Amino acid sequence: MSVAGRALNRTKDWTRRVVDRVRHHAGPGRVVRRRPCRGGTAVAVLCYCLSLTPSLLPRSWWLQGLIAGVSAVIGYAVGAVLESLARYLLRWAGIRVRPRVRRVLWAVMGVLGAAAIVTVTAWSVRWEGQVRRAVTLPPQVAWWQWALVPVVAALVATLLLLVARTVRLGTRIVAHAFDVLVPRPVAYATGVVLAAFVIVGIVQGFLLNAALDAIESTASLADQGTSEGVHQPGLPTLSGSPGSAAHWDTLGAQGRTFVGTATTRADIAAFTGHPAEDPVRVYVGLRSAATLDERAALAVHELERTGGFSRSILAVMGTTGTGWINDQGSKPLEYMWGGDTAQVAMQYSYLPSWVSALTEDEAADTGRGLFDAVYAKWRTLPAGSRPRLLVYGESLGSFSMESALDGSLPALVEKTGGALFVGPTYDNPLWKSVTAQRQPGSPEWRPVVGDGAHLRFAQVRKDYGIPDAPWGEPRAVYLQNGSDPVVWWSPSLAFHKPDWLDRPRARDVSPAMRWYPLLTFWQVVCDLAGADSVPDGFGHRYGTMPTSAWALITRPPAWTEADTARLAGVLESVREPGLLD
Repeated sequence: MSVAGRALNRTKDWTRRVVDRVRHHAGPGRVVRRRPCRGGTAVAVLCYCLSLTPSLLPRSWWLQGLIAGVSAVIGYAVGAVLESLARYLLRWAGIRVRPRVRRVLWAVMGVLGAAAIVTVTAWSVRWEGQVRRAVTLPPQVAWWQWALVPVVAALVATLLLLVARTVRLGTRIVAHAFDVLVPRPVAYATGVVLAAFVIVGIVQGFLLNAALDAIESTASLADQGTSEGVHQPGLPTLSGSPGSAAHWDTLGAQGRTFVGTATTRADIAAFTGHPAEDPVRVYVGLRSAATLDERAALAVHELERTGGFSRSILAVMGTTGTGWINDQGSKPLEYMWGGDTAQVAMQYSYLPSWVSALTEDEAADTGRGLFDAVYAKWRTLPAGSRPRLLVYGESLGSFSMESALDGSLPALVEKTGGALFVGPTYDNPLWKSVTAQRQPGSPEWRPVVGDGAHLRFAQVRKDYGIPDAPWGEPRAVYLQNGSDPVVWWSPSLAFHKPDWLDRPRARDVSPAMRWYPLLTFWQVVCDLAGADSVPDGFGHRYGTMPTSAWALITRPPAWTEADTARLAGVLESVREPGLLD
């Protein structure tokens, strides 16, 4: 027989063996096991129960079902690994568990597991009421809705397990196909690598990219729109006006809202009872210039054109992902200082904050570029006639402004006349630094830094007085709620208990909340979805707290606490930004 003929026969023989192995390992029952893994089931029930324990914020029944289902699958995977390890050790030790003992253990586990699921699900209604009470929501929870939690959890867990078993089946098929050519360990390693490659390719190359493309397309269209009731300004003190070099149609949707809803001198005069000026608002959008440096230069040019450098207050404002600036942070300055203010901001993205956070470099570079350009011009002005230079940022905007100051408290004290950061993220460089250096005994959720000479943390107004020591100039304030998942979520939460769960706790954190590896991380991730669905003063909602903060930071002439309370009442209806902004 020729060489080609022998090669053909070998190929046919190899193909036949591969087909036989594939048929065997893809036969009935290979995706759905006749009996679940005992160890996996036990740990899955445990993780289900732990997932019902309190977290930072209240949850809807369907979200709790989703959390519980994913938690159960994580537990099942961990339990399956532990059971496999236990079997190996028992075989190595020569110990054999009788079938009857296994059946008894399985029956006991089933009874105890069912009892645990029912009991903990019922008890979690009380836990949920405690969390709701902590954020001043009615504690009542509809029992019939909470009874659907295990149903949703079971559906989610079943779906995820089917996907996992399908992947495992594919891995085995590939491994057995190579088993006839290479040693078994190499074959299985090849199967695992190929399966991982396919999964990553599908998730990252298809699902994730498709989702991000859809989000970007939607966000781009939204950025080109204009909110209802917002019109191009005619005042020369505003960007986007007819004489502005930052044209109206290049500002982006949030930029047009920022300049199109500026406080008027009439509103300010009506509030203060004194003559007022038209405030300066400068905004530069992504489409206003081609490069970051050009946009920063345009912002300085706009400040010069509008007379921003001749005002008493000049505030550099950090934006959230879509370019939004919270009016709760911008309007108080204009009322307090009779319109003798200038505010400047620059867009770095039109994507929602939770997407923009994936590429924080853009926020950091934009904040640094804008502040450096404004600061360079500000330093050239005579010392006696410079405006007071402030910085402000909320959420991802606070990260942007902290990056502009290189995450340094000395830089903040040296370069600015005050700062307000609201709802900082876990990755804020200055926030991380000063929180880590807090005085021993001061809680992470309200740290005392040094002697409080420049920096204070607050959730309610009385916190400004902590510590009871002189508060010098310049002043900086962090507003952070104890129940804000934007502040307290971090990757380290998966494996390390956070200091903010130590006692004493913030007033809005349930005393029943506990830390569990991986599960608490997953719970707080899900809390992000409801961060804006709670009353002001909780979650990621700060209400009119920036009004009191600005009053203490800038100390306007002849301004009183009664004025602060009255202005807070005026601004109560102003919408706060959400995680989608």
